[in-house]
Amino acid sequence: MRNLYLIAFTFLLTCGGLFAQDIHFSQFYQAPLHLNPAMTGVMECTQRFTANYRNQWASVIKNEFQTYSASYDTKIPTAQYDYFGLGISLWGDQAGSGRFSTYQARLSGSYSKYMGGNRTQSNYLVVGADAALSSRSINFAKLLWGTQHAGDGTPDPTLPPLESLDEDQFLYADMSVGLLWFSRLDDNLNFYVGGAASHINRPRQSFFNSADVKLYTKYTIHGGGELGLNNNISILPGFVTFFQGPSFQLNAGTSTRFYLNGSSYSSESFQIGAWARMVNNYEWGLNQVTPPDGTESTSFGVDAVILSARFDYGNYGIGFSYDINVSDLRTASNSKGSFEFSLVYNVCGNESRRVYCPKF
Repeated sequence: MRNLYLIAFTFLLTCGGLFAQDIHFSQFYQAPLHLNPAMTGVMECTQRFTANYRNQWASVIKNEFQTYSASYDTKIPTAQYDYFGLGISLWGDQAGSGRFSTYQARLSGSYSKYMGGNRTQSNYLVVGADAALSSRSINFAKLLWGTQHAGDGTPDPTLPPLESLDEDQFLYADMSVGLLWFSRLDDNLNFYVGGAASHINRPRQSFFNSADVKLYTKYTIHGGGELGLNNNISILPGFVTFFQGPSFQLNAGTSTRFYLNGSSYSSESFQIGAWARMVNNYEWGLNQVTPPDGTESTSFGVDAVILSARFDYGNYGIGFSYDINVSDLRTASNSKGSFEFSLVYNVCGNESRRVYCPKF
């Protein structure tokens, strides 16, 4: 019975669109086009392919959340030291027993403007934008409500549901813009910082024709870099923060990179890292609503600790991460959060010039 109410409650939240948030990856630095359209084409090589997969809450619900994405982008030389970036990305997300699903195809572009430097140093300002077509759907027949049970609590899907939908699928257009600044100061020091605004057109989000529910604009701020300690070891701190309606999330941490050939120019390395994901409590966080028990509640706390590893060999980069749930949900999840996998493949050519950018 508890699961029936959980499914119904989840359905109400997602269908109403009031509490919905965007998908996210713990390895946000391995999903550049999803993070910020200004990241399009920002790479050491000329072409880049990425793939990401995330599996979440398998220990809590029968049909866990699954998110996957793939992207391709390239940079095109223009003017002196400047570049255009072009990219395409696809992603999908499925959640819960009702298979609440979102699919999106996105085209992105950027322009990287050289702001000064020399042969070993560079500073760039990048502007980017993207446009997408998205589809959202739900399998209403797969949902079970609290009213659909026999007297002994046995589920009975033949009984009438608590709600009905006007439609089970809809399409919407989506647009984002972004900025990025990156600098390479020497072979052992570089950094970047950027920001993006997603869903700037506030697309409608509802399965009910009478409901005019808009998707909140999401604001992203992110940054990171690499500091070489010697020819063998460097540290890569990073962070990303999202603001979307009343919801807030911050991922922050660092990785340590070990170069296998004793040189920062080596294409062979591995990384290990630790990160924390912090969120606000929606119900009585930013809105300052008194919690049900009448006590005060902290509006900001750690949701998960993230352990990560990455291996780079030649043009390939493979990343793994696991979220350890440390919030109150750990009672149900047994501290099990989500597994994530990422793959990057770079195509490098013989360029007479190149962008001296951080190694993402």
